[in-house]
Amino acid sequence: MSGVRRTESHGVPWEVSYGYVQAVRHGDTIYLSGQLAHDGERLVAPAPVDEDGRVTDFSNTGEQLRQSYANAAKLLARFGASLDDVVEEVVYALDCDALLAVAGPVRKEAYGRPDPQVASTMLGTPRLAFPEQLVEVKFVVRV
Repeated sequence: MSGVRRTESHGVPWEVSYGYVQAVRHGDTIYLSGQLAHDGERLVAPAPVDEDGRVTDFSNTGEQLRQSYANAAKLLARFGASLDDVVEEVVYALDCDALLAVAGPVRKEAYGRPDPQVASTMLGTPRLAFPEQLVEVKFVVRV
């Protein structure tokens, strides 16, 4: 399968408007685009924003992170893979303190072990794709 490329998507409108797929398998590696907290076209646990579109409360960070991992797991299952096959993740957050407050338990639950065997990088960013979005997680997976 070394030269074969396969893709998967969630079927949400922003894939078409931006122009991308959610996952690409090339050989024994699967690359997942940044996963965010959505259930179809609906954002899950959207953060409240003020009239200028700035987040006013970061308390939904854990719920958004949990849904992001769930969406990644759904995509990986289509390739016969799981979060057990993740070798690297990058977590983007609007508020690193809010992420650090919840990331340990949420990540351990997602990976199903107290010591997730994955290289992980956390980055703070001033904005993500949607104003109500608090986190996004990108993955590299080996199968």
